[in-house]
Amino acid sequence: MTIAPAKLTDPTVRAFVTAVNAGDREAFFRVLTPDATMSDDGSDRDLDEWVDREIFGPKGRMDVQSESSGGHALVANFTNETWGEMRTAWRFTVDGGRISRFETGQA
Repeated sequence: MTIAPAKLTDPTVRAFVTAVNAGDREAFFRVLTPDATMSDDGSDRDLDEWVDREIFGPKGRMDVQSESSGGHALVANFTNETWGEMRTAWRFTVDGGRISRFETGQA
């Protein structure tokens, strides 16, 4: 069962998922701190390069299956035109209403 982005507990994470699903790169970066970092499958990545390659270039989409840790951890089916669909885990560090770090990888 998919959880609609509007039903996600944490408003900052909700904005992140909404931006991803809308293909809105500007809204995505507005929800991040200026010095935000991220990792994919345990390896830190260049944020700008990664989001263009994995999310915005190949039309990424998150279908959230579950949330935990007060809405700061998600399991989602992530789909893009490069890799197709995969089950992924996402963890977010939220500071002052913005995401300072997110970690993702296969679940």
